[in-house]
Amino acid sequence: MDVCRVGIAGFGRIGLEHLGWIAPTASVVAVADVTEARREMARERRLVVHDTFESLIADRNLDAVLIATPTAFHHQQAVAALRAGKHVMVEKPLAMNLSQASEILEAAQEAGRILSVFHNRRWDADFLAVQAAVDSGIFGKVINVESRLGQWASCSGPAAKEYRPNWRNEAAFGGGGLLDWGSHFLDQIWRLMLPARPARVFAQLRANIWTQDSDDLARVVIDFDNGAVGLVEINTTTTQPLPRWQIDGANGSASSPCSLQFDTDKWAELEFRSPSGEIRRLPAGKPGLSETEIWRRFFDAISGKGEPAVTAESVIPTMALLDAAMQSSRTGQAISLQR
Repeated sequence: MDVCRVGIAGFGRIGLEHLGWIAPTASVVAVADVTEARREMARERRLVVHDTFESLIADRNLDAVLIATPTAFHHQQAVAALRAGKHVMVEKPLAMNLSQASEILEAAQEAGRILSVFHNRRWDADFLAVQAAVDSGIFGKVINVESRLGQWASCSGPAAKEYRPNWRNEAAFGGGGLLDWGSHFLDQIWRLMLPARPARVFAQLRANIWTQDSDDLARVVIDFDNGAVGLVEINTTTTQPLPRWQIDGANGSASSPCSLQFDTDKWAELEFRSPSGEIRRLPAGKPGLSETEIWRRFFDAISGKGEPAVTAESVIPTMALLDAAMQSSRTGQAISLQR
């Protein structure tokens, strides 16, 4: 194909951002949204507007579909789009649970279509800086890695107001800090620790201030099979946020500051302290892929030029960690990931 033609399902805040990321590489030609206000925004941009998702995926003028609806809709919509012959990009997380994610992957394999997940934070400046530091060997044996986001504010953030602006706090829609920021941070931490593998998970998910039925405090502890410990924490109920990163090793420790503006360059300011008290600033990692470059890799994959930046298979370990965290919180028990 000369130019990939894309339809967007869910033209909310993130769907609108994707429009800008896609534009340099492909052509967004259609949108489906349940709200008239968002459909009017699409018309203003001279896009074809569909009242229903079913109408969107039946559009023969489309090669690919972005699923940018609330998480609870990802499974059904991704499977339907793949069976309709569309290539599919899904906003993170891929689905509500591992079983749904596996079914989406199976549908893509059966349809012979490209499936990717928008885990763009695999290329954030802070993660790449931490990854470079660990790979450099400066810590020696890595003992402990802590990855946190702290704020006194709901995860709903700057959501579009036209459709359930509080859905990120509703369990039925896939709300809660674990599935929001937590899905990114768990995806980062297991990749950071490779070739070690997660062995056990213990989690505490609590509703305190902003929500009654999903988590505004999510704490996930991971035992890795090399003896290292990882922690991912999303705490939207603190007025005293802890460091974004804390890494401890046999040769010293490093941390980076919190940024309430989610400034990944600030998060990347790693300060290392040796046991003797020597302090030094660690270098930044290599520049990562931009959101537009992630999309370009997706379109290249559709054309048979390699794999997408994020393969669906590579997200299955992330979904397994999310599943284990939810099960652990329900039961109060550590969950084994060894098979």
